[in-house]
Amino acid sequence: MKLQNDLLLRAAKGEHVERVPVWMMRQAGRILSEYRAVREKAGSFIKLATTPELAAEVTIQPVDILGVDAAIIFSDILVVPEAMGLPYEMVEAKGPIFPKVIKNKKDVEALKISEPEEDLAYVLDAIDIVKKELNGRVPLLGFAGAPFTIFCYMVEGKGSKTFSTAKKMLYSEPKLAHTLLQKITDSTIAYLKAQAKHGADLVQIFDSWAGILSPDQYRKFSLPYIAQICDAIDEVPVTVFAKGAFFARKDMAKLNCDVVGLDWNMDIKESRRMIPNKTLQGNLDPCVLYGSFKEIEKETKKMLKAFGTQKYIANLGHGVYPDTDPMKVKCFIDTVKSYSA
Repeated sequence: MKLQNDLLLRAAKGEHVERVPVWMMRQAGRILSEYRAVREKAGSFIKLATTPELAAEVTIQPVDILGVDAAIIFSDILVVPEAMGLPYEMVEAKGPIFPKVIKNKKDVEALKISEPEEDLAYVLDAIDIVKKELNGRVPLLGFAGAPFTIFCYMVEGKGSKTFSTAKKMLYSEPKLAHTLLQKITDSTIAYLKAQAKHGADLVQIFDSWAGILSPDQYRKFSLPYIAQICDAIDEVPVTVFAKGAFFARKDMAKLNCDVVGLDWNMDIKESRRMIPNKTLQGNLDPCVLYGSFKEIEKETKKMLKAFGTQKYIANLGHGVYPDTDPMKVKCFIDTVKSYSA
């Protein structure tokens, strides 16, 4: 099906665009009262994410309400460890918790390589529904967590500022860490390929905890696995977003991906010099959206001027915060659209 709005895909491929495409990480979420109503109906986050019809409904909401140039499938990065045999729970105000964690070789051996058509059918079914409902209006983005970020949760068992338990394994049992990372990578490749097969037009790899590693550790325990995924996905364009990995930008220029996402700590002009051959995405500080409408407009235009209008996808430098006023979000989106029109 031909897309009516293919700006984001053309920008991702480095083709000429009439204006800068814009979307936001976590755009399908708590900023919208419409999302909260569906979430309440579902009863829990996990029920919402695993019910294809409801997940599809909240995926499409930002396209209708905010006017973004792409939908991103509503799901969670932690569906992959669950599909491998390590289930998680989402605890209100605390976040994800893994009742069982990976501690030793036996635990790693007990994990399986996930089979997405069986283990993650609910995500693929949601993609099928969204594609049908969108009817070619905008592209649909798929995603997965980077292997190192998933590793952090599987070993630590919950969110953390330091992930010291997970990092301990890198130093004390590096061979075991690599075995687990490879299993996660194999599962992730299968999952992203299945998303593309079902209609995802681009996939994004989220390395949310990249910034907790030293440059040397990042080159050992994260980049090689991201590189494997990028090399394996040839069906659709790939975006790599590694929060906090400002030290790895030259390495990212060498990845077989189309787009590199920047967080707000990564200088735009410096990043263009370091990653000259790829489309960039980002990188407004989500906290800017707490400012006045005038301030949001000013900061967004400043960002657009620094990036330029080609080989660029406008976004925030991380996910939009849940207590952000939707009208402020709309101001950001409309400013991008009018600036480059």
